[in-house]
Amino acid sequence: MSEQPRLQQMATRMEVSRRVARRFVAGEVIQEAIEAVRVLNQKGFSATTDYLGEMVTRKEDAQRATDEYLRALQLIHENQLNSNVSLKLTQFGLGIDEEFCKNNVEQVVKRASELNNFVRIDMEGSPYTDSTLRVFATLRGQYENVGIVVQAYLYRTEKDIQDVLRLHSRVRLCKGAYKEAPEISFKEKSGTDGNFIKLMKILLQSGGYHGIATHDPAMIDATKAFVHEEQIGKDQFEFQMLYGIRRDLQESLMKEGYGMRIYVPYGEEWYSYLMRRMAERPANLLFVLRNLLRG
Repeated sequence: MSEQPRLQQMATRMEVSRRVARRFVAGEVIQEAIEAVRVLNQKGFSATTDYLGEMVTRKEDAQRATDEYLRALQLIHENQLNSNVSLKLTQFGLGIDEEFCKNNVEQVVKRASELNNFVRIDMEGSPYTDSTLRVFATLRGQYENVGIVVQAYLYRTEKDIQDVLRLHSRVRLCKGAYKEAPEISFKEKSGTDGNFIKLMKILLQSGGYHGIATHDPAMIDATKAFVHEEQIGKDQFEFQMLYGIRRDLQESLMKEGYGMRIYVPYGEEWYSYLMRRMAERPANLLFVLRNLLRG
């Protein structure tokens, strides 16, 4: 559904769809995201701000994304918010030209460094894994304030983690939300879960400050048990969750003293993001269906 243009066109025109999306997306403009982050900060959460969009095919669209992130960093700074930013390389022109993309992202990373902020490079579908890691490694060689995301459902990720840890990188571990071939990814949830736990242990034993991104109580419990067993401080890593999902878990973990960062997306390109959230968790789909019926 996330890749069906006709469905996207219909959904984005329906007011009820936009209303439902607001549960998971802070808004369509940066001012709405800034306000959402402010509210989260007041509750004790840190945040990651993300301008939605990917797979651009025109250089002017990639430049527009670059400008938007520069603006977001400035507003975060001016409002003294506890938020970094997260971005996708295909939104910055990775599918057009790798060097062009790297130069665009470098503008954001450099400005973030000047503002004492941090940039996380998201991982996308497997056709872009190698190029994403190349761009990241180049930037990490020049800047300390840039990190990467890895996906537990890919077989290759253990090796990728070892590579990025040699760069002394901050890593966000997630399960992954793209459709991948069985030759390169775990197809059963049990396989992905087992790999997630294995990779979590590698990261938390590495001595760096990493993000464990999950809404799965079993993965959270496994992480909590491991850090207790290894006497890893609650301030030596953070849990990360998506805006509007498992608010109960977000609050309970924060009250227990764990770092909790909320991923706050915004922008007009919310449809594909929303569909992936539906695919990840049936409870999200039920929430949407109930609201559509009310509409």
